[in-house]
Amino acid sequence: MRFIFPGFIGAFLIFSGVWPDGPIPPPNWFSLFVWIASSIFIWRTSVRLNEVSVDQDFLYISNFLEEISIPLSEIKDVAPNGGINIHTVTIHLYSPSEFGDKIVFIPRIRLFGFWSSHPVVAELKELARSKSIATPLVTRTL
Repeated sequence: MRFIFPGFIGAFLIFSGVWPDGPIPPPNWFSLFVWIASSIFIWRTSVRLNEVSVDQDFLYISNFLEEISIPLSEIKDVAPNGGINIHTVTIHLYSPSEFGDKIVFIPRIRLFGFWSSHPVVAELKELARSKSIATPLVTRTL
């Protein structure tokens, strides 16, 4: 999704005539609007995606060029995002990482799960809750 889908923008540019040497005459305002709208849509749905894996202590996040690890206690919230065809999940962090304070990924596809939250959301919330209880961020003395 991150690499192949944005390539469709280039193909659209060439075949719509936005690119100077395209096979079709220069675009009208409508095709320029469609190109800008589709560019924004593709960026919002594809380019910001990361690969996420987890073990008992850390999240491992990759942007396919580098990988970082984040303690599970840094997870503030996990939220499902509905989509047209893909359902993404956003992990909100307490403090920004190298990839920002929101990590977006597509969990493994599951059949017939269109109208419910993906189980990975509850699993990540439970892991984060158990780590935040086990390792408090602030220690108080009485």
